[in-house]
Amino acid sequence: MHREDDLATIAAFYRRVQWTALALGVVWVVWLLAPILSPFVFAALLGWLGDPMVDRLEARRLQRNTAVVLVFSVMTLVLAIVAILLVPLLEQQLVTLVESLPNYRDWFVQTALPWIERRTGLQILSWLDPERLFQLIREHWQSAGGVAATVLGYVSRSGFALMGWLANIVLLPVLTFFFLRDWDLLVERVGALVPRDHYDTVRRLARESDEVLGGFLRGQLTVMLILGVMYAIGLWAVGLNLGILIGLIAGLLTFVPYLGPASIVVFGGIAALVQYGDWQHLAGVAVVFTVGQIIESYWLTPKLVGDKIGLHPMAVIFAVMAGGTLFGFLGMLLALPVAAVANVLLRYAQDRYRHSRLYAGDAAAIAPEPAAVVSAEPAAVVSAEPPADGREPPAT
Repeated sequence: MHREDDLATIAAFYRRVQWTALALGVVWVVWLLAPILSPFVFAALLGWLGDPMVDRLEARRLQRNTAVVLVFSVMTLVLAIVAILLVPLLEQQLVTLVESLPNYRDWFVQTALPWIERRTGLQILSWLDPERLFQLIREHWQSAGGVAATVLGYVSRSGFALMGWLANIVLLPVLTFFFLRDWDLLVERVGALVPRDHYDTVRRLARESDEVLGGFLRGQLTVMLILGVMYAIGLWAVGLNLGILIGLIAGLLTFVPYLGPASIVVFGGIAALVQYGDWQHLAGVAVVFTVGQIIESYWLTPKLVGDKIGLHPMAVIFAVMAGGTLFGFLGMLLALPVAAVANVLLRYAQDRYRHSRLYAGDAAAIAPEPAAVVSAEPAAVVSAEPPADGREPPAT
């Protein structure tokens, strides 16, 4: 018996080693293919978000292909309208930003740095003196040459990067259509690869992850859109030339806790100081920030997002930073979905751990014998003689 238990333990250990090796291999392959996986991942997310609408149309007796064409057309139309509305505004805002760069430079050198020097005692402006900079360049000419070569190499690589981005933009609608059409088929094929012994558990965890992730992403995208529009309109009403650009950036950064509001305070405050230099417009930026935070905290996030992802804000920030460090843009794109799924798996692992011998100990592994219940009534006395009719006495 002990030998059979030992063999079963060894076999289970080897299975765990095999699954761990497989997981590490998948992570390594994703790391290698990260530069080309971004359009596939983004298209998969769009297909996953649109699949429930396709399923609802199928439930109304539409064919799958017809439902996919309808959903894909609506998604394309929405994206086209957003692009038509935003591209001219963003182009105008970028032109304004470029024209305002000298003003920002002058404010930084003539106002911000002297204010910092007066309060800290640091001599920062002396390091930014043009003569000193030219002297440093002459003293480190070889290093500067190496930097110049690096910059030229980066510029040359940027051309290929731009071509890659254009190719990704062209591929994105094609990949999204195929993901929408074949999503259920892909899910079935992945489910068929799951070991039968663990199929029910994997299916339950997958459904839980899908509910958590779907609710979070749909709600968070809505919150980002509403806050971006609200911040842009608010800063534009304050009178900032770059208010629309700052507001949209803050809305996009809302998915990282505290980063979106911080961008409103920092970028909006600097823009108000550079453009006007008075406290009235700075107070206007503070009003926009306060109103946005009240609406987000008391209405948008509780109603649309809630606590669906179940992650602490520090965990979200760490996930985004770790994903960007390990896998670049692809890692930032996958950070929150992977973190949400990992949180579901960690809750399952915690539940298994609390029911294991490692947590409960050997004493809890053996259930104690139930104590006999002593009745307050006296026990019935059974006569040793059989009854007169010859039947057996009843058992007590």
